[in-house]
Amino acid sequence: MKINMPKDVKYIIGVLQDAGYEAYAVGGCVRDTILGREPNDWDITTSAKPLEIKGLFRTTIDTGIQHGTVTVLRNHVGYEVTTYRIDGVYEDSRHPKEVTFTANLKEDLLRRDFTINAMAYNDTDGLVDEYDGLQDIKDGVIRCVGVAKERFTEDALRMMRAVRFSAQLGYSIDEETKSAIRELHPNLKNISAERINTELTKLLMSDHPDYIRDAYELGITSIVLPELDRCMPFDQHNKHHCYTVGEHILHTLTGVEADKVLRYTMLFHDLAKPICQTEDENGIYHFHGHNKVSAEMSLEIMKRLRFDNDTMYKVTKLVCNHDRDVDTTHKAVRWAMNDIGKELFPKLLLVKEADVSAQSDYHREEKLSILKELWRLYDEIIEKEECITLKDLKITGKDIIGLGMSPGPGIGKILQSLLEGVLDNPEKNDRDILIEEAKKLIITNE
Repeated sequence: MKINMPKDVKYIIGVLQDAGYEAYAVGGCVRDTILGREPNDWDITTSAKPLEIKGLFRTTIDTGIQHGTVTVLRNHVGYEVTTYRIDGVYEDSRHPKEVTFTANLKEDLLRRDFTINAMAYNDTDGLVDEYDGLQDIKDGVIRCVGVAKERFTEDALRMMRAVRFSAQLGYSIDEETKSAIRELHPNLKNISAERINTELTKLLMSDHPDYIRDAYELGITSIVLPELDRCMPFDQHNKHHCYTVGEHILHTLTGVEADKVLRYTMLFHDLAKPICQTEDENGIYHFHGHNKVSAEMSLEIMKRLRFDNDTMYKVTKLVCNHDRDVDTTHKAVRWAMNDIGKELFPKLLLVKEADVSAQSDYHREEKLSILKELWRLYDEIIEKEECITLKDLKITGKDIIGLGMSPGPGIGKILQSLLEGVLDNPEKNDRDILIEEAKKLIITNE
């Protein structure tokens, strides 16, 4: 098998080989190239020790020299070059207490997580595939290198990575690997929130975000997202729904594009239903107020998982409004856009479409027809550049001051009042009209 490597990767491997050392491209870059994908980066493994690596190249960075990793810079790009190693005892379900350098490539590949990530390549020896990674790619299987329990005991995060790779590649997880996850998933409590966040996000942004079902069935979400576990078996007993709350959530995930805000909104939008459930005299379930409580839960979860403020704001805003009814009039859409946000409103319509499409067929066409009309109204408002926010007003605070009003909070109140008038009647967003309205408001304010 021939793999086309970047010229700088070939150069680094060649320098190491010319100096008498073994060197190979290794891991994800080999896997992705075999799959016909463009690797994000290229890692190199070698029999050379860190100081020997540093001595061969002009510009290097001690990335993790105690663990054998040196970054070699070529044409402003960094390539991690790591010495063959054997990991020592893992004491925190994440990092080895110590590492031992080895001259044996096979021993180095044995410490890696999955067979598809344990292949090495150079142009001299071709593909080195000691653990049948190529066959697992052909079979579409995620399988641990060696003994699965040992790999997950070394690094508990690998259990989430198994599901994530499965979702990204559309592969199944082999039975021994699944069995080890079922047994060892409690060890995920030792993994940092930031790393959990990273793996969960990669899973949700994959082509198969609904594979989070595997994370639930294997026990992973009981540790990292227990709120979802309550939803998975929860029947809705309502003619608008045909799935459990959890299955509905998973179906909505595949109904939106791979956008971080949209995917997390769908994951969180109905989490509060088991909490908010009530039952009427006919045995029908209702979930009044679940959107607001789900938004509160979403914020708590995202804080727990160390999300950035922008994502937290957008997701909670959408979750809180996902069940909101908007009348099919220009005026109602303008007010909704103002309240939800000019940029977020189209995302809300996408959320609603995914939500409706994952419900029963009861009134589904009618609901989708309403959404189609809301899209039409939104497009017309955008095309006409109608005023939605204070920034869109044809008058500013300086204009209000120019009319004789002293600076202060009263100016903001007048601008807000003018905006509300324009939201009702967009033709009023005319500078002359607004000036006259402002004069009246100043007199009233005084």
